[in-house]
This record gives sequence, C-alpha cells and structure tokens, in this order.
Amino acid sequence: MSESSKKDRSARWYFGGLAGAGAACVTHPLDLLKVHLQTQQEGKLSIVKVTTNIVRHQGVLALYNGLSASLMRQLTYSTTRFAIYEVVKQNFTTPGENMPFYKKVLLAGVAGACGGLVGTPADMVNVRMQNDIKLPKEQRRNYKHAIDGLIQVYRKEGVRFLFSGATTATSRAVLVTIGQISFYDQIKQLLLTTVYFTDNLVTHFTASIMAGGIATTFTQPLDVLKTRTMNAKPGEYKNLWHCVTVTAKLGPLGFFKGYIPAFVRLAPHTVLMFVFFEQMRINFGIDAPATK
Repeated sequence: MSESSKKDRSARWYFGGLAGAGAACVTHPLDLLKVHLQTQQEGKLSIVKVTTNIVRHQGVLALYNGLSASLMRQLTYSTTRFAIYEVVKQNFTTPGENMPFYKKVLLAGVAGACGGLVGTPADMVNVRMQNDIKLPKEQRRNYKHAIDGLIQVYRKEGVRFLFSGATTATSRAVLVTIGQISFYDQIKQLLLTTVYFTDNLVTHFTASIMAGGIATTFTQPLDVLKTRTMNAKPGEYKNLWHCVTVTAKLGPLGFFKGYIPAFVRLAPHTVLMFVFFEQMRINFGIDAPATK
C-alpha cells in the first residue's frame, strides 16, 4: 500500500465528526425549534409562532441553547459512525471497487447503531438544554454547558439516565445513517457514472440534498419518540410503548410533529456535513475519493 493510500485510510475517519460539528453550528437553531415542536402536548403552535415566542421572551441567542451539547454529540456520534463506515468500507474494498449497495446499507446500519449509543448522553443533554427555555423557571434544569449537564444527570438521576432514550436514539441513528451516508455514497456513485457530474461541489450538493430528504422521511417518527423520551421527567413514561401510546393519542401526525423543521434542519445539515467532509478530503492531502 502506498504512503498516500495509508494516509487516506488513517486520516478520513475523524473528518465526519468535524464536518458534523461544523454543520451543527449553522443548523442548531432549527434543531432547537424541532425539539420545541415535538414536545408540544397540544400541537397548536406553528414554527413561526414558536420562533417568535422564543426570540421575544428569551432573545435571539436563546436559539443557540444547548449548542455545546450539540457539538459534543456530533464529535461522539458522527465521529463514530463515519469512522466505522469509512474504515470498514476501505479495508474491505480495493481502490476503484464499488461496494454493493446492500452492503453499504448494512454497514451504515451497524455504524449508526454504534454512533447512536455512544452519542446518547450528549444527545439527551442537548434535548434538555434546548427545551429548558420553554419551562417555568422553577422547573428548569439550568445546565451551564454539556459537561455540567452530564455531571448533573449522573449525580441526581444516576448513570442509567445518561442513556435515557438510548433505544429510540440508536434506532433513529441506524435509519438516519442509512439515509445519509449509504444513500449519499450510492447517489454520488451513480451521478459520477453520468457525463453531467464530476467529483465537485455540485455533485456533493445534489447527492447530499437527496440523502437529507430520504433520511428525514425514514427517521421522523423515531425522532419524535426519542425527543419525548429524553425530555421526560423520571416516571413520566413507563417504557417505550407507553410513550408510543401517549403520542398516538395526538393522531397519526403526532409521530411527524416538527417534520418541516426536521427537514429544514436535516437537509442543510446533511448538505453542510458532506460539503465540509469532501472539502477536508480534497484540501488536506486526501487523495482517494470519499465515495467509491
């Protein structure tokens, strides 16, 4: 194996976490709005109304509540899933070989499950910090930052609650990783077989926006359950099925609360993540294409 090839295989695994963190800095307000819509009990407020209420009562910077936890989540969750996907794919294919799509899906599912589990504590703190501003002052948790949130949960609720919502978070991570990474990989591969696309920004944008739409559709019901579970007070839901039944009382669309902000958030996040990922690959001495 050449030195450049070794460099490619060793350097790319952490690019996903950095790219995800960069994207989160831009899309965090949309993620916060999605959480607020998903945790509504009556479902009467629109995204415009929720945004207006937050800015009017808390200020513009309130839209960035929980940013530290969002960054921590990306640096754990996205780093893990990209690392597994890229390292395994590259070590089981030869240069120029295309991995079959079903193998990409299976690999992305495994990578997503691992990433979802690793990222659950930061994800749970992120949801709580984002939702804090809508609670009465006496009910707010008031985490100073992500590390403080993890410490407070550990001290007050125990280590088990650090993984509150792990089942739904991991299930969602499987679907979103399949929708994002494996579909991006496959769509980009197909685009590059035509005469209209080359390995450039236009191709990266086209493949990632399509992958973002697919990922949003796959994951929205689980995302709603994950958010409700993570934001719940101890004992509010007996188990996952109890959360499902409570959400079902809102009607079928209850499982798709926040779909528009979820898409508006996940699509740009997916685009930015892959654009950052590809630019790091191109500009930091990575010779091999990100997707084969």
